[in-house]
Amino acid sequence: METISPGHIDLFLPIIKKQDMSEYLSIPCTAFDGTRQLASGALIDVALAVRVAAMAGTHGPILTFDDASGAVIDFDLRGSTAEIVARLTRRGGGGSPESGTHDLPDGATSTRSRGRPKLGVVAREVTLLPRHWEWLGTQAGGASQALRRLIDDARRADGGRSRARLARERAYRFLSALAGDLPGFEDVIRALFSGDGDIFADRMGAWPADVRAYALKLAQASLGGTDLPEEDKT
Repeated sequence: METISPGHIDLFLPIIKKQDMSEYLSIPCTAFDGTRQLASGALIDVALAVRVAAMAGTHGPILTFDDASGAVIDFDLRGSTAEIVARLTRRGGGGSPESGTHDLPDGATSTRSRGRPKLGVVAREVTLLPRHWEWLGTQAGGASQALRRLIDDARRADGGRSRARLARERAYRFLSALAGDLPGFEDVIRALFSGDGDIFADRMGAWPADVRAYALKLAQASLGGTDLPEEDKT
């Protein structure tokens, strides 16, 4: 069976306008049929590709992974295409658990002062102790600007450590879910957490190409800047 590309799913969305979909439906994810990559792209496209593949028959269990977290995404693919889209839209109403996004309460609206540029600022709730709010209130530009400066300073001081940790964690989630029975799994995990990109790639040399390529993609930021082998670059 041929790999189903996300573009083919447009045939199943005659009543859906993609620009009206929630952010949840656009989460980048990747589905595997056993150890073969089945589809990759926006969550809604991948979900419907999985439905088509399941109806046609598959060679192995189908697992779908969130590209940002490596976590498995479970789909309820019962019913018609319209019912699936509606169900996924409702599920995304509270935001993605992995992305940490949240919608405004019912009836609330997002406003900004006249003449004030939006600059991509997103409103979220932050809970702090009274002494924190007191200190923020004394800072130039107010609490929001002070928090942004503190976060930017922390990001610069981090030196990429948080990014590397997240990459290790998402690669580990994927590998644990899909590759636990593949040869050399323990060696691969040890190389992942030691940050040795060469050994990490080498120990997966005999693995299915799609599994190897996706694992390298997820883990790349944790491997000390090691370039991907040419055949694994996307």
